[in-house]
Amino acid sequence: METTLANNAPLPKLSSIGTVAMGASKLTRFDNITKSQQDSRNYRGLQLENGLKVLLISDPSTDKSAAALSVEVGHLSDPDEIPGLAHFCEHMLFLGTKKYLNENDYMSFLSENGGSSNAATYADTTKYYFDVVPDKLPEALDRFSQFFIAPLFTESATEREINAVHSEHEKNLSTDVWRIRQVNKSLCDPKHPYNKFGTGSKKTLLEDPKLNNINIREELMKFHAKWYSANIMSLAVFGKESLDELEGMVVGMFSEIENKNVTSPQWKDLPFREDQLATRAMIVPVKDSRSLTITFQTEDLERHYRAGPEHYVSHLIGHEGVGSILSELKAKGWCNNLVGGYSTVGRGFGFFEVMVDLTQDGFEHVDDIVKIIFQYINMLKKEGPKRWIFEEYCDLCEMQFRFKDKENPLSLVSSVVHSMQSYPLKEVLAAPYLISEWRPDLIEDLWNKFYPKNARITVVGQKCEAKTNCEEEWYGTKYCTEKIDASVLEEWARNDVNSNLHLPERNPFIPTNFDLMPVDADIQSTPVIIHNTPMMRVWFKQDVEFLKPKTLMSLDFCSPIVYSDPLNCNLTHMFVQLFKDHLNEYLYAADLAGLRLIVANTTYGVSVSIGGYSHKQHILLEKVLEDMYNFKIDEKRFDILKEQYIRNLKNYQADQPYQHAVYYLALLLTEQAWSKQELIDASELLTVDRLRCFIDELLSRMHVECFIYGNVNKEKALEISGKVEDKLKNTDASVLPLLARQLMLKREYKLNNDENTLFEINNEFHKSSCAELYLQCGMQSDQSNVYVDLVTQILSEPCYNQLRTKEQLGYIVFCGSRKSNGVQGIRVIVQSANHPAFVEERIEHFLNGMVDYLEKMTDEEFKRHKEALAAMKLEKPKRLSTQFSRFWNEISLQQYHFNRAQVEVAFLQTLTKQQIVDYYKEYIVMGASQRRSLSIHVLSTAEGGAGHKEAPTDVAKQSSDDASAQKDFVKVSDLAGFKSTRALYPMVQPYIDIKPKGSKCKL
Repeated sequence: METTLANNAPLPKLSSIGTVAMGASKLTRFDNITKSQQDSRNYRGLQLENGLKVLLISDPSTDKSAAALSVEVGHLSDPDEIPGLAHFCEHMLFLGTKKYLNENDYMSFLSENGGSSNAATYADTTKYYFDVVPDKLPEALDRFSQFFIAPLFTESATEREINAVHSEHEKNLSTDVWRIRQVNKSLCDPKHPYNKFGTGSKKTLLEDPKLNNINIREELMKFHAKWYSANIMSLAVFGKESLDELEGMVVGMFSEIENKNVTSPQWKDLPFREDQLATRAMIVPVKDSRSLTITFQTEDLERHYRAGPEHYVSHLIGHEGVGSILSELKAKGWCNNLVGGYSTVGRGFGFFEVMVDLTQDGFEHVDDIVKIIFQYINMLKKEGPKRWIFEEYCDLCEMQFRFKDKENPLSLVSSVVHSMQSYPLKEVLAAPYLISEWRPDLIEDLWNKFYPKNARITVVGQKCEAKTNCEEEWYGTKYCTEKIDASVLEEWARNDVNSNLHLPERNPFIPTNFDLMPVDADIQSTPVIIHNTPMMRVWFKQDVEFLKPKTLMSLDFCSPIVYSDPLNCNLTHMFVQLFKDHLNEYLYAADLAGLRLIVANTTYGVSVSIGGYSHKQHILLEKVLEDMYNFKIDEKRFDILKEQYIRNLKNYQADQPYQHAVYYLALLLTEQAWSKQELIDASELLTVDRLRCFIDELLSRMHVECFIYGNVNKEKALEISGKVEDKLKNTDASVLPLLARQLMLKREYKLNNDENTLFEINNEFHKSSCAELYLQCGMQSDQSNVYVDLVTQILSEPCYNQLRTKEQLGYIVFCGSRKSNGVQGIRVIVQSANHPAFVEERIEHFLNGMVDYLEKMTDEEFKRHKEALAAMKLEKPKRLSTQFSRFWNEISLQQYHFNRAQVEVAFLQTLTKQQIVDYYKEYIVMGASQRRSLSIHVLSTAEGGAGHKEAPTDVAKQSSDDASAQKDFVKVSDLAGFKSTRALYPMVQPYIDIKPKGSKCKL
């Protein structure tokens, strides 16, 4: 990831407390942090004597604590001769410090205590963050602080971790977003840091340094010593402790970070010289994608955050309503989506970009599309900045801040450390929302840069290949560049009028009533059924916890025909896409006003979800239902969206190998699932007439299950659901409702005991291969869920440490549970340059070795794992939408186990270590009596891949010396053959006595 916020805004001069002495050190406090009026958390800003900026967040009710630290240096500051050094430094900080010598001490501590951790290197910033159970914050914070005080950078870890960075780079080699970005970076001034390659690889971190007699470990230590200075760092700490207690922790642990009095690097010069503007780059993607991007470089706009000129301009250019650029381009059949906006790339400069995807016809009209975009920009200049548009936008932002959902601790600290670099401490929570200064001059200054002569045009498409004559150094991307003809620039710059382009109307969806509904006398703690007929079932729960003027509802329109064969699956998809496309202009204003609609096709039907402010939801629902039941196909849009759909199906081939492994596992085990190729084959029969007939048949007989939750009482919920039922009463479902057994859930195939099943598939797009080992552990229940979850809780960190950190098999290493269709199991996924057969042997070797690890685990360690798992299961939802999803998931699964976490944790507390050892020996180790395994091997046949005919012998034919990790496989060569010889698990029965939805089956 390379886009980032910046900046080094000065701290406010005044504090409500001021400067105080603490022992030998001094610090400045800021107790006047502006927060949302519904925010019950306590905040305090600090500046330590060493210059470190700190935000403390106290929440006594929290079930997770968290911390994040950002340092204002990133890959733009890499030495010219060592690309990727900043990113490599980020990796190395995790691998041992002088106080905590063990390489995986930090990660294992977090894992044992319900925590997680990550980091990211951006262009001008590097960020580190973690969360942990609240009682363990002091110990976790102490380990964390040592990254920035005394990292080891050991020789052994240095050599090994280069492989991890290289593996991360190889993961990105065939990913278009990385490839396209690097082409554009390579086309700027070679002397500008934006030109650099930020990720790093073996070549830049090992091979080239050796050739140039550069000691990479010494360079790492120099980089850390130079840039990791307290005065350019921001720290956010979230805990259950009081502000004074958190302050004591931070002062005690982080005052040791040295202040080297460095200045945050800034880049005032823009990356592209004048002779590099008014150019067109044509880039060949890996996937069959088409897009056009217009880029304008600008100075850093962060200092104008109170006026937000870039927000005003992007609000209009990115608008999707009537009169917008997107509306005009869609009417011509040239594009489907548009994104417009500004991003700061590094302190000192940024880009304003307008990006559209291109239809087949749009690809032939690139210059015409650019012309329309400049016509819109010229219209904006002619109209001038409008105060009412600015004020409406500000009102929407203020409303969003006022009713802001409670953020997850990790998300909050991770985002706020960015804000601390950009805004005064007092404003770090509010500044991204509360734009207040009307500065039309700044708006005009910005769009006055938007002239054709200042633009760079990037066209992406496989048709570009015929014109390409260059290859980018790091990713091998083919491209070409050319100056745009003066006559074309003149045509784009002409100030002619397009009457279809105009400013948006005032937004009719902005809510004005934020009252909460009276609470029902008989309120329940979990969802209840308030209406149940053969056609429709309505679940309802009034919120009394989050107290927001918001309501969430999901409606599942179910029909057995939607997934009965690949053609019907395609027809359902096309209906949903065309319906969403039809509603887009109408919905955009609602979306801006915090009222969101999601329509999606599922394996059971069509899902419609509406969420946001309660006040005007009924208007949106009525519009959606009316248009759904009176839908007319736009034949021009049908052809465009059909082509896009087929292209996306084919593009799946280029997804990451680990994504393929996950996909094929589900395809093999799910009762009814259609492959991408089966869907592609069936697309031959997609026609307007066939879709028209299908929609009529689909809408004629459906069952709807509905859940309404939030600022709504029973009476209002029945009123809302009544609007849906009114539509159903006019269909055949009122005469012949769907039977309950037509609405049954898909089931899972059962693997055979003591059988090692293997499915192999090739991937020609990526150099990496992937091995996934899945151990099926039976049906879900309170007890079995806990066994699986506790085993994966214990395995997860040692698996990562062994296979990724020590053995360096690959960048992506995952160990976790899979729960699907009422069945569960444990899976290990490793994406690697090595052959999947070798990787699987290493996975098995690890799993076998964990028996000894489990048996030697102390009671205290085992207790910590149990407590960590209990904390994760009992973690309370922070926002309305999270609680809604938990309830809706139980309803969708038809298990209705609304107190699942409490029941599972009660069982967890009774488990002994010996029970887990016995379970592990029964289900996990090779030769176990209940072991059922399915392996997926995705083998790379790309050049340099383990399955390529010219792959190095040590990669393609690796084998393990460990005979106990080798096994005989039953290979899957035919999907139907595999499924016809396996039994299906029964469905998990409901936890409360509720009859199946739909009409009662008659004997």
